[in-house]
Amino acid sequence: MPWLYLAIAVAFEILVAIAAGKAEGFKNRKWTSITLASGAAATFFLSRALLTFDVGVGYALWTSVAGVGITILGALFFGQRLNWNKAIGIVLVIGGVVGLQLSGSA
Repeated sequence: MPWLYLAIAVAFEILVAIAAGKAEGFKNRKWTSITLASGAAATFFLSRALLTFDVGVGYALWTSVAGVGITILGALFFGQRLNWNKAIGIVLVIGGVVGLQLSGSA
């Protein structure tokens, strides 16, 4: 169950980033509301996952997987460029996530 909570937290964190980008510095009320609500949901589900994961490992997994997801979605749907440097960074992050998983914390 902690992996499910972590996956839900990641999905909400990706929504936070997308909504914050559309909130126009919190001038757009709709996207500001989505940013804040999804941030609260992401934090809630992360806290549930951290009942099992070590805090450092769980937080690192959450932020890194969300960061990779945001980068990929940005390239696919928002016209952001995905160059070789970013691709190498994604591979390194994924390697780090696998290393954390293999550490046996959860």
